[in-house]
Amino acid sequence: MNQLFTPIRLGRCTLSNRLVMAPMTRSRAQVDGTPGELAAEYYAQRASIGLIVAEGVQPSDDGQGYLTTPGIYTDAHVAGWRKTTSAVHDKGGHLFIQLMHAGRMSHPDNTPHHRQGVAPSAIAPGSEIFTATGMQPIPVPRALSTAEVRQTVADFRLAARRAMEAGADGVEIHGANAYLIQQFFAPSANTRTDAYGGSIENRARFAIEVASAIAEEIGADRTAIRLSPGTAMWGIDEGAEGPALYRYLVAELGKLGLAYLHIMHLGNEPLLAEIRQSWKQTLIVNRPGRPREQIGSDVASGLADLEAYGQTVLANPDFVARLKSDAALNDADSSTFFGGTAQGYTDYPALSQAG
Repeated sequence: MNQLFTPIRLGRCTLSNRLVMAPMTRSRAQVDGTPGELAAEYYAQRASIGLIVAEGVQPSDDGQGYLTTPGIYTDAHVAGWRKTTSAVHDKGGHLFIQLMHAGRMSHPDNTPHHRQGVAPSAIAPGSEIFTATGMQPIPVPRALSTAEVRQTVADFRLAARRAMEAGADGVEIHGANAYLIQQFFAPSANTRTDAYGGSIENRARFAIEVASAIAEEIGADRTAIRLSPGTAMWGIDEGAEGPALYRYLVAELGKLGLAYLHIMHLGNEPLLAEIRQSWKQTLIVNRPGRPREQIGSDVASGLADLEAYGQTVLANPDFVARLKSDAALNDADSSTFFGGTAQGYTDYPALSQAG
């Protein structure tokens, strides 16, 4: 585990350790998408971790999926995020903002313009979503036109520039977890007949164009992407060609010289090993539910350069110190994950506060 606590260069940053706070939606933004009043404190509390990847942030009105999630495309959003990045930097930390377009995982009641969600094709995910009036079925989305796909690439580009204006160290593109970019990968969500559907190359095109546009806008060394090969949730089925798509996609993304690739690993060990071999830049691996005794194992084996953790960092603002001292970990309270106030957000105790 000692290798976890050694510095590493990542893009333009030198991280103090090889631990990453995974992006986690907290639904505590203001109604207009400006980060909530406690966001700066929440992230600064966790600044001892090598890299913070902030919660998914929508790049446009169309990109919002859930209630009270933050954006990064207006002046108010930029000002709000600048408070957070400054607070993290003041503590010696580093923060990438994750750009997340929810695509069809949305509801008109949750967005500022109250319009139908957008997606590669007009196919509903067959699931429900939380709204202000409770759980509701997700409606059939509107298929993006070819011109609108290209405009969405431009939206990502603008959001990345605005993230830099807000003081972020970089951006992570959310290409995982059944949201818009992964919807393009999956034949179950993408039945297009234009340049963005059909073949593996076409279904990967949108992700590559987004990454290329952002890298051109802010620098490849401040651009990263998260993928979750094999996700089978919310109607996503990548089919038998799924592994081949990721081999192609990773190879194409590798040509851009991105700061890192972040893999949400769901169990295909041979594919992960292939990605490790082909990806020449920094690789972050997030294994959901990884037991404590296996923390550090992917870095130690060389399978990953850094390891990402979600709920354990949420519940332990001093996660690094607790690992170093082999101290007990706080348990995360799932009832306070989304929405609410300081409870379950900024009130988890550090070791120095423990009773």
